[in-house]
Parts: sequence; C-alpha cells; structure tokens
Amino acid sequence: MTENKSIKKIVKIPESISVKKFSEFLNLPVSRVITELLKNKILATINEEIDFETASIIANDLGFETEKDEAAESQGLTTLEKLVEICKREKESGKNLQSRPPIVTILGHVDHGKTTLLDAIRKTSVAAGEAGGITQHIRAYQVKKRGKVITFVDTPGHEAFSAMRERGVGIADIAVLVVAADDGVRPQTKEVIAYLKEKNIPTIVAINKVDKPEANSLRVKQELADNGIVMEEWGGKIISSEISAKKNIGIDGLLDNILLVAEVEDFQADSKRDGLAVVLESHLDPQKGPVATVLVKTGNLKVGQDIVAGSTFGRIRKMEDFSGKNLMSAGPSAPITIIGLESAPNTNDIIQVVSGKSAARMKSTEFKQQINNKKSVAGKQKIYEPEEEIQKLNLIIKADVQGSLEAIEQILSTIKSEEVMINYIHTRVGNITESDVKLAASSRGIIVGFNIEITPVAKRLAEASEVEIKKFTVIYDLVKNVKKLLSDLIPPEIIRTDLGKLTVLAIFKRGKGNMIVGGRITQGKMEKGVMIEVKRNNEIIGNGKIANLQQNKVNAEEVNQGNECGITFEGNVKINTGDTIIAYKKEEKRKTI
Repeated sequence: MTENKSIKKIVKIPESISVKKFSEFLNLPVSRVITELLKNKILATINEEIDFETASIIANDLGFETEKDEAAESQGLTTLEKLVEICKREKESGKNLQSRPPIVTILGHVDHGKTTLLDAIRKTSVAAGEAGGITQHIRAYQVKKRGKVITFVDTPGHEAFSAMRERGVGIADIAVLVVAADDGVRPQTKEVIAYLKEKNIPTIVAINKVDKPEANSLRVKQELADNGIVMEEWGGKIISSEISAKKNIGIDGLLDNILLVAEVEDFQADSKRDGLAVVLESHLDPQKGPVATVLVKTGNLKVGQDIVAGSTFGRIRKMEDFSGKNLMSAGPSAPITIIGLESAPNTNDIIQVVSGKSAARMKSTEFKQQINNKKSVAGKQKIYEPEEEIQKLNLIIKADVQGSLEAIEQILSTIKSEEVMINYIHTRVGNITESDVKLAASSRGIIVGFNIEITPVAKRLAEASEVEIKKFTVIYDLVKNVKKLLSDLIPPEIIRTDLGKLTVLAIFKRGKGNMIVGGRITQGKMEKGVMIEVKRNNEIIGNGKIANLQQNKVNAEEVNQGNECGITFEGNVKINTGDTIIAYKKEEKRKTI
C-alpha cells in the first residue's frame, strides 16, 4: 500500500521582495498573501517590501517551502561585501588582470602615533590641524617607494569610530598595526587584532616611539604574542618594524616591508571593466556641491561617465587625486574625489557606472524605494505592540562629513535608557540652514552641529524662533552634552528620609493654619523646617511643616530622642494629644545617563 504525502512546492525568494511580487511567485491572489500577513500581525500594502525571513514564514503557512535566490540577490546595487567578492572572483578568473598598488590601512590605539606615522610617510602635517588631536575622518592618499605606488587609508583610533575602522580594514589589502613601545597593547589594539584575525588580512606591526627612554619593544612583542600576533623572529608569520614616527626612524624599512608583503600577495585587478569604487567619505562643499572621496577597487572610472552611488546618482564632472590634481581617468587602488553627484552619498556606498543618466536615476530611485519600504514595514511589524511611555529628545544633527555623522550616530546608539530616547528628526552633512531651523521649530527639536557653520539667515531665524543650536568640534563633547539633555528629560526621583517620631502631650495654641504643640521624641529626632505627618489610631490624617522648634523655651535647630520639645506646626490638620508626629525630609535626586 502506497502512502500519499503532501509535497510542498519550493519557491526561490530574494533577500527582499514586494508583497505583489511575492504573490506572483506563489501564484496566489495578493489579497490572500495580505490576509496571511495580517494573521501574523504584519500590515503591509502590495508595493511594500518584506524580508526573506518574513516571506519564508508566510510561504510556509500557505503550503510552500522557500530557498534564498542567490542569483537575484547578486543583481542590483553592489554592497561592500559583494564588491570584495567580485574582486576575488576577478582574480580567480585570470582575465584582463594587471598589478595594482597595495591598499594599506594604518590601525592602532589612540595616541599611539598613527597620524604622526602618516605625517612621516607623506612629509606633511596632519596632526596639528586636528581638533583635540583626534583623527576624525578617513583619509586616503598615495606615496612612492622604489618607483612603486602604495595607497594608504587612514582611519580614526577612537572607540567612537569602530565602524569606520572596520570599513578601513574591509577595503584594505594590508594592515599596519601601530603599537606604542612605551604603552603596549591597549583596548582598541585588541579590538583591531580580533578583526584582523577574523578577516585573515596580511598584517605588519609597527612598534612606534622606540626612541623614548621607557620604550620596551620586547614587552610589546610578548603582549602581541599573548593576543595571537607572533613575530617572525619568534617563529610566527608577522613582520615587524621598530620605528619612531616623530624622529623619522625606521620609516623606509616599514615601507620596504609593505612592498615585500605586496609582492608575495600579488594584488591584481581587471584593467578593462568599468570602475567599481567604495565611498570613504562625503561632504557638501559650498562651491563644488556634493563631493565624494572614493577608492577605486577594480576597473576604471572616467570623467563623463554616468554613475550611481546608493540612493544618489550623477555624472562625473570632475575627478581629482589626493593632492588635488585633475584626472581624466582613475584605475584600481586610486583614492580620488568625485564631483557631479546629485547629493552626498553615504559611506560604504558603491560607485557603479551605468549606461545613462536616466538609468542612474532609475537605479538610485529603486534603491531608495527599497530602503523606504523596508523601514516602513519594519515599523508596521510593531503595529500591534503597546507603545511604552517614554520621553523623547528630538534632535537634528548636521555634520561636516558623512563619516562624522556615522560615528556620532554610532556612539549615541550606545546610550541605553528605559525612560528616554533620541528621536532623530533629521541627520545630514552640511551647514545649518534656514530649513533646519524651521524643522526644529515645528518639531520642538534641538539642532546639534559638528564641525559646521550656521548660515546668517538660519542664525537670525533661530533667535526669532527660540530654537536651540549647539555646535561642537570634538565628538565626545557632543555626546556628553546629548547625555545631559537626555538626563534632564528624566523626572527626578523623590527620596524620603524619616527623621523621627514625637508623641503629642499638650496643645498650647490653635490658630488658622498653624498650631503650637508639645511632646516627647520617642524615636530619632525633630528638625526645624522639615515636613511632618500626623498619625492618629495608626492612620495618617494629614501633613504639614515644623515652622519652629523649641527646647526648654529656647529656639533650636534640632532636638534628639528622649527629650521634650515644642513645635510650631504649619498645616490644616487639627492635632490632638496622643497623636504621633513623624518628621521626614524629601529630596529630589536627578538621574544621569
């Protein structure tokens, strides 16, 4: 006897899909799919997107099995992860390959000399121009050594910029880990080491500040070995260079080591294809408009090409190298600035060449729509959940460049509170303008600016509208101020401290709203000016205040247990003999985040 089993039909679904398209994949009426979504407490219209996980649950409920459509996933706009995979496949194919300069990122703990090292390499001064001595943006440039080019990508060392550091590592071929000889392995050093080991990136250690009297290279090497970074001379695979960036010692040897690793790794890219580049940084220039700093990973970008970068698009009107020299084309590993995009792209967006301006617009619009739909559905998936009462701080954040904005949002996201939250009204690069002030006025928000200016019109409008604008040049000052603004929104905690009890033995005077009574303190003490409760037959019948306190008919600030005293009581309750007076204080305690 043959047993019949219902076999579920398998459908392939991409990472994200519209409800309408999903219904077509299942060959079911869209109303059926929407009904099933509603059963799962998800409210979505036919044009909105749902993710693969949601689609899988709904499909399973409707009698289908799902698989992720890898082919569909690889179409459309490229992510950094996909770009890395494309470059890997190009090298494996062996077609149209040519050698390219190595891309090197300098990593390390704050104050260990990263920027000074890059100064020594470039023979220029960057550190002196940094607010508070902190490198706050990604920079990219090229140097020549023995006729060979090396591309350097500089990333910040502070914990606030971990996403930017990871991006620097993600696009780099070689990592130079800077460790101070007088300080050793620090928290950010350990974080970087973990990431380098996870991504298996060729690494060179630069032990800096070896000229200092307290320098101890041997201790640094031991600490690195304890964290899984073992030097060649200790039987490991990691090359090290002992340097002093400040005294320009060992820099040539470090560059030689970089070229040695590059020769072994043999970095190559496709020389024939249209360029693919990753956005390192972007900002709005008052004269040039949106400016994107990008690193070409493969192929060639040329002036006049139509391009798309995330949700923006445009035509390359002008390209410059890291020194400001005009370029007509840029090949693999070249750090360049591009002028011609409609708006400033986000960091990590991928620059892609398309067939025309209309195609670029369509592709960027499609990308923007996907993001908006995902946000819309993400919000609607919580539609049935009860909304918690929580105070919101409405913020408009304007920053000089996209990387700063990303770092600010990243570190502010670590602020956790069950009572208050940040509500981002608007975040964007560029100076504070009239429209920002209008938006702040309508939303009762505060404008926070980082390394930017306020236009004269915006300043006058802010004064007239009483809109608060706060400007900062160091990120931690900004974060500290936002924490205070959040703390101010939290209602203070009222803390009551009981001081003592008194049994009323006599009534000396009854007045309107006040009385003079006498009694014995049975517990604790009485203090002048404190609050009191009146207790009768184990029940609180009223409260008031000790306006004056006397002991032996002499005014006193406090009287202790076991003594008798007189109290001038202010309050509406009528006190009788035998009542108990409980003295207490109330204090407001402000909570901090």
